Amino acid sequence: MTSDTTRIRQFNDWFRSTFIGGRVIITGGVRARGQTFESETVERVQAYSAFTRDNDPYDEHDFGSFEIDGTKVFWKIDYYDRSLTAGSENPADPGQTTRVMTIMLAEEY
Repeated sequence: MTSDTTRIRQFNDWFRSTFIGGRVIITGGVRARGQTFESETVERVQAYSAFTRDNDPYDEHDFGSFEIDGTKVFWKIDYYDRSLTAGSENPADPGQTTRVMTIMLAEEY
């Protein structure tokens, strides 16, 4: 594992668990399920730790999925430049990167 991968994973874990250091988008599908579902979804995203080689092949902790009451939920972190107009050239450098996490129903993916 490279030092860049370690840094990316650390930034992603911090952002996912605190929602500090980027932008969080919660889709209309999640919101439409009501406040209780949305709150539980946010709590589960922030506590997520079920990373495996199958769901995290690059060891960056940038994607996860789980079920709530039979509904599959995904979350995904993408890396943009600071202006949000293009991809980040170096996701390991927070000075060049804005992390954007989308929390969605699997059917919205």
